[in-house]
Order: sequence, then C-alpha cells, then structure tokens
Amino acid sequence: MNDAPRTVWTLDQSAPLGPQLYRILRQRIISVDLAPGSRLSEAEIAATYELSRQPVREAFIKLAEEGLLEVRPQRGTFVRKISPAAVMDVRFVREAIEADIVRLVAEQAHDALVRELEAQLREQERLTDTESSRFIPLDERFHRTLAEAAGKAYAWKVIEQVKGQMDRVRYLSTLHFPKRDLVAQHTDIVRAIARRDPEAAASAMRGHLRKILTDLPAIAAARPDFFDNTDD
Repeated sequence: MNDAPRTVWTLDQSAPLGPQLYRILRQRIISVDLAPGSRLSEAEIAATYELSRQPVREAFIKLAEEGLLEVRPQRGTFVRKISPAAVMDVRFVREAIEADIVRLVAEQAHDALVRELEAQLREQERLTDTESSRFIPLDERFHRTLAEAAGKAYAWKVIEQVKGQMDRVRYLSTLHFPKRDLVAQHTDIVRAIARRDPEAAASAMRGHLRKILTDLPAIAAARPDFFDNTDD
C-alpha cells in the first residue's frame, strides 16, 4: 500500500527527538503505513526508535487530540479509523479559508510569486502516478506557499491542526486516482493568480478541494476496512 521510503521513519539524533517522533508517527498514520484500526504499543514504538516511553506517550496524546489515535481503556491505543463526517467538516473549513487565501493572493500577486508557483508545478509534473509519497509533501508546500503569500501563515497552522483525517483520504486518493488531475487543478489556480483574477482563483481552489466529495465514496468502497461506518 505504501510506497514511502523507510528512511523517512528515522530519527535525527542531532535534533530534539520528541517532536520528531510525533511528526514521524503522524506521517506514518497519514500515509497509512500505520493502518486505520491497527493497535499501537508504547513499548514497541519506544524500542523501535530507541527512546524512553515518555516521548512516545506525549506523541500519542497529541495524535489522540488530533483525532488520529484512539485510547480505549483496558484495551490499548489504536489508529482511529477514518471518519467520513470529520473529513467533510475539515473540507468545509479548508474551502472557506483557502478560497479567501487565494483571492487575496490574486489581488496582490507579484511576478516572483507566480514564478515560484510555476516552478512548483513543474516539480509536481515530473512525478509519476506511482510516486504518491513524494507528491503529498509537494502538495503541502503548494498550499502553504499560498497561505504565506497572503500573509495568512497562522491560518495555515490552524488548518494543519485539524486536517489529519482529510490528509489520509488525500493520500489514498493519490493511490487510486491519477496525480495529473491534481496537478491540473493546481495549474488552474496558478493561472488565475497570474491573471490577477481573484474570483477565478477562489473558484479554482473551491473546485480543487471539492474533489474529495467524489473521491471519498470511491475510496471508502475500495477500502471499507479503513473507515468508521458508525458515521452512517
């Protein structure tokens, strides 16, 4: 399922280890390397990364607060299954924020920003449809660049804190659907920004983020074991 290189999951001993462990576990959950519904052991994670159990416990708490882990008393800690309702809620929030972000970007766009976005598009285009693990960071960079260009870096941090459930569906969508569709949507956004057309940029962003409305049912049907059916 996961084509990410395992070197991604190693710790840099020269940097603080606790925050790294949290980011690694989060990315492993997002990329379904740690599958929805699977049980996690503090002791096993600590042994794998040669850490004490305290930073593992702290990472588990943060991930549970984000809705990515679930602590079941007397049973253990599990990767939470994907909640379609939570995904739809986050999509709604992202659309509202990011449509306004690109509207602002288009109103004040400068040539240097357009060149940067076009360079990012070329980098995305060079990846094949099988390189989903490499596309996701490029997609994150694209959206973060737009937020920072609009002077809304804090808004992007807010999105990052709540979008874990949606990110898992986005990752799965890159496995099930052609990457070129996402790149084409990014291209529409950049072209509208380059034309200094705020309404077209906002419309393109809304269309991009609404793609999940059609992707989600197809992915849930393909991998029902990954989804929380109690939403139904």
